[in-house]
Amino acid sequence: MCICYIFALIMRKYKSYIRYICHIWVLLLWLTIAPTETAKGNPAVILFKPYITDSILDNIFKQAEIYATKVQGFNADLYLKGNMHIHKRNRIIKYLPSMFRLEKGVNEYVYESLSELQFTYPRIYDRKIRAIASTFPGGNGRFFDVIDFLKFNIYNPSVMEDKVLSPLNKSNRIHYTYLLDSIAYRQNGQIFKIRFIPRYHSTQLLDGSFWIAEKDWSLRYIEFEGKYDLIKFKVDMKMGTADKEKLLPQFFNLNLNFSFLKNHLEMNYTGWMKYKDIILLKNDESLLEKEKAEKKRLNLSNSYVLTCDTSRMVQHRDSFNRIRPLPLTDYEEKLYTDFYNRKQNNLLDSIPFTETKRKKSWTYIGQVGDALISSYDIDMSKIGSVTCSPIINPLLISYSHRKGFSYRQEFKYNKLFHDGKLLHIVPKIGYNFTKKELYASLDGEFVYQPIKNGKFSINVGNGNRIYSSVVLDQLKEKQDSVIDFEKMQLDYFKDTYLNLSHNIEITNGLNLWTGISMHWRRMARPSKEVAERVRLRYNSFAPRIRLEWTPYMHYYINGNRKINVGSYFPTFTLDYEHGIKWIKDSGEYGRMELSAEQRIRLRHLHTIAYHIGGGFFTHKEDMYFVDYVDFANRNLPQGWNDDIGGTFQMLDGRWYNASKNYFRGNITYETPFLLLYPVSKMLSWIQKERIYAGLLFMPHLNPYFELGYGIGTHIFDFGVFIGNENGKFTSAGCKFTFELFNK
Repeated sequence: MCICYIFALIMRKYKSYIRYICHIWVLLLWLTIAPTETAKGNPAVILFKPYITDSILDNIFKQAEIYATKVQGFNADLYLKGNMHIHKRNRIIKYLPSMFRLEKGVNEYVYESLSELQFTYPRIYDRKIRAIASTFPGGNGRFFDVIDFLKFNIYNPSVMEDKVLSPLNKSNRIHYTYLLDSIAYRQNGQIFKIRFIPRYHSTQLLDGSFWIAEKDWSLRYIEFEGKYDLIKFKVDMKMGTADKEKLLPQFFNLNLNFSFLKNHLEMNYTGWMKYKDIILLKNDESLLEKEKAEKKRLNLSNSYVLTCDTSRMVQHRDSFNRIRPLPLTDYEEKLYTDFYNRKQNNLLDSIPFTETKRKKSWTYIGQVGDALISSYDIDMSKIGSVTCSPIINPLLISYSHRKGFSYRQEFKYNKLFHDGKLLHIVPKIGYNFTKKELYASLDGEFVYQPIKNGKFSINVGNGNRIYSSVVLDQLKEKQDSVIDFEKMQLDYFKDTYLNLSHNIEITNGLNLWTGISMHWRRMARPSKEVAERVRLRYNSFAPRIRLEWTPYMHYYINGNRKINVGSYFPTFTLDYEHGIKWIKDSGEYGRMELSAEQRIRLRHLHTIAYHIGGGFFTHKEDMYFVDYVDFANRNLPQGWNDDIGGTFQMLDGRWYNASKNYFRGNITYETPFLLLYPVSKMLSWIQKERIYAGLLFMPHLNPYFELGYGIGTHIFDFGVFIGNENGKFTSAGCKFTFELFNK
């Protein structure tokens, strides 16, 4: 009604065509800004705010570019205090992975922590928790993991662990509208309050205001809000006042709202940072030269703090009271008092023996139910730790056009010894509903020399059903015809494998993997007719060597352990195995594969990942099985980033075992704004857009070409793909995976 009234006034008052067009333009501008401002509740006021002048914006962006690299490192004490309020909850919240447990009838909680936070330019943050106090029965919930909100250099192009685009960076200017809200006059110059509004809805953009000092164009205060995953957040941040601290936040308030399936949880945090050491880039120091020097400095141990020793962590209330930098309110004191009273009452409760026995039986049933619907992490100080995701969990299910529905589950056992040695065991189980096949595997490794990544590994399980190299002879006869696997005689074998290996890092970035690969293959559907064509059993015994080299690998030393953290160069791999006639029904063959892969961060939130490689078989006198390692048909979902960007989604799985040689390349480009740039309502829940491309050369496929487009949200990832064989589009389909709480 309001829009129609304004339109009628324009038509009545102005008869000039030029004025009519001008007012229509104003109306369209209002409609563009209004949807973004509706949440604020006062769009009309924003409409009449003047645009900030280009001269002021140029000064802000120019100085922000300098400030973005000014702080090269700092060490600070971080105090966090949070109050959580449960507005609404139901039973569903118990079933959410990574979600904490709540006490029955208790809707108010308090949480405190005192940590040491260290930063090294450009994006290395490390946190060591020294003390914790809380009324919460388990502190592993998502609301307590707010470290991403503290990884904050507002002058950088992207902030909050590269989740959102900063309004203070010139390259992001196209995404925001800037309005002059007010001007405050001080003795040392003017303070501009500037309102920034996202031009369209997106989880990568913020909405708020910042106060900027005219004297040096530095940020004094900022408030903003946004939404990422299932959490709406509001942040108020005050910068430091001292000369070195003015570029860093000192006080902040953080409000988090979690809403999911009629559950509403709210957390209000107060944060305080006390800086002990700040390293600034000198005025005469070249950032380019410093970055080159940092790239050459491969050992980053000084940038990482040792992880917290929980046995020395302060967790007692009285001990925390002596080190708390900010006092508690009466309301928070009451929450602590009520919490300890509940704990004391639970200890004093006495239950008759018969009732205790009955309660234990119900408790056991409840524990079984918890294993079905909840993630759990059991910490056994003398034995190790066991981690498992929920068994009844839709997030472990994926769908693709070619493979259908698949389900996976994995358990993780870890035992870290005092000298840095590590025992790691991962049993996995999965089921493909389309093929009606059950897969199971066990991966185990013992790291005996952590400083050199020296370890022994074992991998055992059942693999994909596979046909033998006899099929390759059938394919030779069809050089000029279209290959139809449905019309061919494919004798499938069940596969059980065992890999024993040893790995050692010869020098930084160069790993040597040596071992033995064994396979026991049995005919899936044995019959007399099949036995006349091929043997019913084939085994293989193959010594294997694998070299992985990543030039200029960055790392840090944590006690006796060396942890690799990445490189600016790709990882090159050479994998060779040679089958020998050592066990019964075994044959001779040779397999070699070479590959290179890398993930490159182009700018801001844009990344590109590629994988190229090739392989071939040698010594093919006897029958063998074309079973590549790097070019393989994965039978279970591997995760979106691991699987969808480095393989072919529409390629028939039988092609993976149909050639003595291959060459392939895959590339993925990921960005928050691509095809859906003009559709702002869709961008309000889409976090990433992706373009996929794959190229495969092998006999009968010269080439196979695949293109795809995908989106990533906080709940699921989805992609559509088309396949092209020998210049003809032959297939189209999609892939869908749940990603909620998995990122």
